[in-house]
Amino acid sequence: MAISALVDRTLAAIAPLDDAAMAAARARQDTLTKPLGSLGKLEELAVRLAGIFADPLPSIGRKCLILAAGDHGVVAEGVSAYPQEVTPQMVHNFLSGGAAINVLARHVGAEIVIIDAGVAADLEPHPLLRSAKIGRGTANMAVGPAMSRQQAVQCLETGIQAAQEQIDAGAALIACGDMGIGNTTASSAITAVITGTDPEMTTGRGTGLEDAALAHKVQVIRRAIQCNQAEPSDGLDVLTKLGGYEIGVLSGIMLGVAAGRRPVLVDGFISGAAALIAWRLCPLAVSYFIAAHRSVEPGHDVGLEAMGLSPLLNLEMRLGEGTGAALAMPLVEAAAKCLVEMATFTQAGVSERDEDGNDSGTPGAS
Repeated sequence: MAISALVDRTLAAIAPLDDAAMAAARARQDTLTKPLGSLGKLEELAVRLAGIFADPLPSIGRKCLILAAGDHGVVAEGVSAYPQEVTPQMVHNFLSGGAAINVLARHVGAEIVIIDAGVAADLEPHPLLRSAKIGRGTANMAVGPAMSRQQAVQCLETGIQAAQEQIDAGAALIACGDMGIGNTTASSAITAVITGTDPEMTTGRGTGLEDAALAHKVQVIRRAIQCNQAEPSDGLDVLTKLGGYEIGVLSGIMLGVAAGRRPVLVDGFISGAAALIAWRLCPLAVSYFIAAHRSVEPGHDVGLEAMGLSPLLNLEMRLGEGTGAALAMPLVEAAAKCLVEMATFTQAGVSERDEDGNDSGTPGAS
């Protein structure tokens, strides 16, 4: 079913990974000065990067973190330990450079772009802020759809355009981050519906809920799922009925990055829910997703497993903002650099193992 000219064009542009580039990368891996497979997941990642870039010698240049912010009407149900006012306050903190993601982005040398996808407050103009306010917070999904279908399409288009802007500016590695009080509730609902998992298994403490508040949150999510009856196989329908503006924008970013043949780092639970929507819209897109870390939010594991993604890090984090994705950026760079910059046995004059696993006795033999 057609969605919009931009979204349809983007989905059609997402292609399988380049088999020839991956085969060449694997062959090179086997000639590098190390025991076969000794770099573990870094080797797998390097081969995937070759397939993503359609280049057997992939290079990670400019790095960019795109954060999308939006508010959620479901906070009226008392599902968060923090008030909605925290969303614009944290966006201001991002713009001022004082949040955890700012520290980590500076540490890894990544640029930050913040998108106001639907904060329920007016934000002052800032060079790092892109104003794309689709609404002043979503509607309460516990009593009806979170947004209209047209707003959901607008979310995707906004994300696609943001991704294209960064790719055109030379970004080789793009990561997604989020901010929005109430967004773990939306993400729990999205994950439950798309994966067919009970909400009790996909719902965590979010901003730090106690047991009674957590039980209430699960019941609110059950009510939202029941009253909206979203179609699990239709990513746009799930976004419309249970999503958030920032989640939809992140989904669009992921699709746009995949269409541009770049890797996208999926951060934690919110980004994971956005990835599920993008995956439903285009199953091929998941080949371009790199799971940065495993969040302690239980629904994150559920979503990653459904998409067949294995996270690079497990640091017991649950902050969001793209913090886990920022920390994973150097690992992606390292994987590419090891593939490209390591010497081969021939170049280094180092003996290889023979077919029986013994020293071949011939320096540089290949």
